[in-house]
Amino acid sequence: MATIFSKIVAGEIPSYKCAENDRFYAFLDINPLVKGHTLVIPKREVDYIFDLSDEEIGAIQVFAKHVAAAIKKAFPCIKVGLAVLGLEVPHAHIHLIPMQNEKDMLFSNPKLTFTDEEFKAIAKAISDNCTADIR
Repeated sequence: MATIFSKIVAGEIPSYKCAENDRFYAFLDINPLVKGHTLVIPKREVDYIFDLSDEEIGAIQVFAKHVAAAIKKAFPCIKVGLAVLGLEVPHAHIHLIPMQNEKDMLFSNPKLTFTDEEFKAIAKAISDNCTADIR
C-alpha cells in the first residue's frame, strides 16, 4: 500500500513543493517547527533510510544539501539542521530545519500553523532559491 508520501509524489495528495528531481522530492512539513521546515524524501518508497543503497544515501544527502542552501537564502538562519526521525510515516524522510539555536530542532516544541497562502509563499521562497537542476 502506498504511503502518504508516495501519494504526494504521485500528485494524489497536494503538497507545498520546494524542489524535485527525478529521484527526490522536497516539500514543506505541514506541522513545522519553524518557518521553512522542509521534508526531503526519495520518490522510491523505502521505509528505513538505511535501506537505501549507498549511492542513494549519498545522492539524497547531496539533494538535501542544495535544498538546505535554498532554505538558508530564503530564511536567513545560523544553520539548517538535518534530522532523520519519525515513525509515523513508513517512508524514509529527512527534516531540514532553519536554526537560530539548537532549541529549534526540538520536535517536542509546539508546531506552527500557516495559512495556505503563507505555505505557498514559503515554498516559493525556497524554490526560487534552488538551483535550476532541482527546481
